[in-house]
Amino acid sequence: MSDYTQKIRETAKKLLSEGKVDAVIGYREGTLPLMAEPCLVKDPEKVDQLVFNSFCGVNLANYLPKRKDRVAVVAKGCDSRNIALHIVENQVDRERLFVIGAPCTRMVDRRKVAAAVGGREISGVSEQDGKLTVSGPGYEQTVDKKDVLQDNCSICIHRNPVLADEMLGEKLPEQEADRYADVREVEAMSPEERFAHFKDLFSECIRCYACRNACPLCYCPTCFVDESKPQWVGKSIDPTDTMTFHFLRAFHCAGRCTDCGACERACPVGIKVRQLTRKLEKDCLGLFDWEAGMNPDVRPPLDTWRPEDPEEFIK
Repeated sequence: MSDYTQKIRETAKKLLSEGKVDAVIGYREGTLPLMAEPCLVKDPEKVDQLVFNSFCGVNLANYLPKRKDRVAVVAKGCDSRNIALHIVENQVDRERLFVIGAPCTRMVDRRKVAAAVGGREISGVSEQDGKLTVSGPGYEQTVDKKDVLQDNCSICIHRNPVLADEMLGEKLPEQEADRYADVREVEAMSPEERFAHFKDLFSECIRCYACRNACPLCYCPTCFVDESKPQWVGKSIDPTDTMTFHFLRAFHCAGRCTDCGACERACPVGIKVRQLTRKLEKDCLGLFDWEAGMNPDVRPPLDTWRPEDPEEFIK
C-alpha cells in the first residue's frame, strides 16, 4: 500500500489547490509505532504528512456526520460502507463529500504484533511483501502480516470501496471466508451457557465507552447510557448494567454494522465486542438478505417495511 501514500498526497494537494474541498481527512504517522492517527489537512502545502499503511485501521467515517464544509476522505471498504449508511441516514451530504477510495489489503492488530514479539518494547516497524519487520532495543524480528491481522480483516469479504470519486488502485479480488463460525458456536449453547459466556465476556469491561465513541454508527447527540430522565441503564460496572449497555448498543447497530472492527480496536481491555454485532449481522443476512452499507440508496431492513418480510422470528 506504499503507492497509496503518494497518490493520496497528490490527490489531496490537487483538491485543496483547486478549491474543490475545504479539507482532506486521512491518516498520518502516530506518535507510537503501529499507530496511524486521523488527520485533517486544509493547507495544500501540508499534504506530505498524509500516509497510508497497514496501521490505518481507524474508520474515518466517524468524522463526517453533520459537517458543513466540503471535505475529501480516504475510505477503505468498510469506511465506504459506513459512508453509504451516513448518506442513507442523512448524516452526510453527498454533494459536499469527495471519496478517495482505497482498496484495502487488510489492517494489522497492534496487540497481536506485540504478542508475536513476546511483549518486548517496539520502537519501529516497516512492512514489505506481506511481512512486518519489528524492531526494538536489542532485537529485530520479522512477522507474517497474515498472522497479525485484525480479526474483522481476516474474514472481510468487502475490501473494495462501494463508492468512490477517485480510486487509489485497482480493485482487489475478494476473499472467501467463513464469517460466522464463532457465532454458530454460541448459538449452539444452551440459554444458561450463553448467559455465562456473555457474563464472562464482559466481566473485564470498565464502562469507558471507547467502543461507542469509536463506532461511526454512534452519532446520537445524547446516548441512551447518558440519559437521566428517564434513566435507561445504571452507570455502574455492575454486571447487569454492563451487559445491558452492550446488548442495547448492539441492537442499535442491527442492520447497520459493517464489521469495521472499530469497537474492538478501541477497547483498552480487548473485549470481543463484535460477537454481539456479528450475530445480528448474520441474522440480517439470513432473514433479509441484507449486508449493511452496500447501497447508499437503500435503507436498512429495520428502518423500512416490505410485505414479504419474514415474521416467524418475532414470535
